[in-house]
Amino acid sequence: MTDSCPPGLPNPHDRRRYDHYDAVTYTPYPINIPRARRHVAHLTTTWGHPHSAGDAALLASELCTNALLHGCLRDRLFRVETSLTGNALRVAVTDPRGERLPYPQTSTPDDQFGRGLLIVRTLAARWAVEKLTVGKTVWAELDIPKNQRSPPHAELKASEIPVDRRIIATASAM
Repeated sequence: MTDSCPPGLPNPHDRRRYDHYDAVTYTPYPINIPRARRHVAHLTTTWGHPHSAGDAALLASELCTNALLHGCLRDRLFRVETSLTGNALRVAVTDPRGERLPYPQTSTPDDQFGRGLLIVRTLAARWAVEKLTVGKTVWAELDIPKNQRSPPHAELKASEIPVDRRIIATASAM
């Protein structure tokens, strides 16, 4: 396996300072989607925002699924970066196929695929695609109001992470 993702460490001269940052590289297999989802939910909770863990996990799941289905190449890894600033939690997924950019699709009720970016657009305050020299990064951000910060000890188990059922119901009804 080769890592197609350039190092994702934050630039110390970048104006955007991170309160927390994490990056994990995964092999392009479906088993890694729930691993990435659980990891992002755990980080969100550990970083003091358990109320956003469900949404962050769902964003990670959708972005990783898109990377796996449309952006990965055999034996090329994909990376999930999670970062927290004072007011936003960002989930970014980098894959090696920069020529295949995501775009929202219209799907019918019988379609099995085509709703991932609808979920991302609905949940995220912002999302975008950044083309890289090799590959691309698709990121989505959740706004994190400062007054909603929970104490670090208020950790939830994965089974207790709240998921907005309206989003799932809306996506499955299309």
